[in-house]
Order: sequence, then structure tokens, then C-alpha cells
Amino acid sequence: MPVEVVSFLFSKENLRRGLQLQVIFQCAPFLKGMKAACMLNVETGYCKDLENVLWGTDIEYRILSENNRKCLVFLYRKNELSAFLKKKEVRDFLRQYGYACQSLEMALGRLSARVQSHACQNQSFPHEIGVFLDYPVEDVRCFIEQGGKGEVMSGYWKVYRDPGKARLIFQAYDKARVSAVNEYLAGRTVREIAGYRERN
Repeated sequence: MPVEVVSFLFSKENLRRGLQLQVIFQCAPFLKGMKAACMLNVETGYCKDLENVLWGTDIEYRILSENNRKCLVFLYRKNELSAFLKKKEVRDFLRQYGYACQSLEMALGRLSARVQSHACQNQSFPHEIGVFLDYPVEDVRCFIEQGGKGEVMSGYWKVYRDPGKARLIFQAYDKARVSAVNEYLAGRTVREIAGYRERN
């Protein structure tokens, strides 16, 4: 995406639409249904508006941690994330980090506790969070084992296995971002970009 477009989107005159724009820009692949979940840091003052931004979608969210200025927010589609976490490869991997994965709520509760524990100890995220963000399990495993070094390529995540496949996914994510931003500039809302769904 051209630097000029990004600069315009995040210029001061657009800050009043900050949360909607942030969700669109940072979560486009998720909004377009290419991922089961995504995550973003939201200024605390904006958190209260998240419900309005996501109104009419099937997107749910959970605040994983909060400090004076920022909330770490996890956005997900319940059915998709539940199905993803039931995959054997994912279950087996997360079990190593204390996730019983008996339910989505339990898994997210464990993730939130792990994120908060790491924050209290001034550590970065618990790295298994990459699996929740739909990164390939093998790449997350290698990232942990190699201390975040030795990747063969980097983009939306650090890639250790199958760079050809990752490259195609990165390109698709880039296209989703361009599409979502163009739709936003044409006047569409998050609800419209994500695909309107009537709430039950």
C-alpha cells in the first residue's frame, strides 16, 4: 500500500475515526474471513467503542490485558476459532502450555491469564499466541525452539517451514488489506467490509 495512503489514513484529521480505521487496517485478513482471529492494541479510551464498531458482525472480542493506556484485544469468530482449536495438531501443541481446550472459553481464559502473567513479569507475549492467530503450528514451534531467530522469511509471522506457501498467504493478506482500505475510503463500515450478519 502506498506510503501516501497510509499517511493520509493516520493523519490527525482522521483520528476521530481511529478505532474503525485501526480495525480495518490491522485486521483486514480476519475481516475478510481468511483467519479465525486477530489481535490489536487499542487505546483504552477507544475500547468502549469497540462494541459499536463491530455491531452487526459475527465478530466477538476479549480484552486479554489492560494497562493505563492500552488494551490488548483479541477479535475472533466463535465458530471458526472453536473449529480451529479442535484440530489435533493445534490441541496437541497447546496442551504443552497448559491448555485443556475443553471449550473456547476455557482456552481464551488460559490465554488471557498467560498474557497477563507475562506482562506482570515484563516479558513479551506467550509465544503460543501465534497459534491462536492462525499462524502455522510448525512455524510457532520453531519460533519458540529457536528463540525467534533463524527464520527463512518474515512477514505477518516468522516463517521456518514452507516459505512458498507462506508467501502466497502474505500476498493474499496484502490484497485483503488493500481491498478493505479501499472499501473504507469508498464509505463502507466495518460491518459492511466484514460481511453484514443480523444478530440473533
